[in-house]
Amino acid sequence: QVQLVESGGGLVQAGGSLRLSCAASGSMFRFYAMGWYRQAPGKQRELVAGITSAGSTNYADSVKGRFTVSRDNAKSTVYLQMNSLRPEDTAVYYCNGNYRAIDSWGKGTLVTVSS
Repeated sequence: QVQLVESGGGLVQAGGSLRLSCAASGSMFRFYAMGWYRQAPGKQRELVAGITSAGSTNYADSVKGRFTVSRDNAKSTVYLQMNSLRPEDTAVYYCNGNYRAIDSWGKGTLVTVSS
């Protein structure tokens, strides 16, 4: 399994931007499908954005046009650029890596969007 460490969360006003980073350990990162999930208080964890090893991306409908997922295989890092943030984006954001059906998770980073 790969070790994942998220960073970049914080408090931002509605309409603002944040960029989350997820640094991965090991040399196999480029083979991993990566994803960003979030979990708001009292709600289930949901997929926000994903990026395959080939660079194909997908997004939850609620973030399309506002969030962008990208990866830098040379740095073993995946990013989530979040623009036009809304109070409903408030959640703990988790990084996920999947390789051969084995999931790895980071510990999460809190994003709080104030109105």
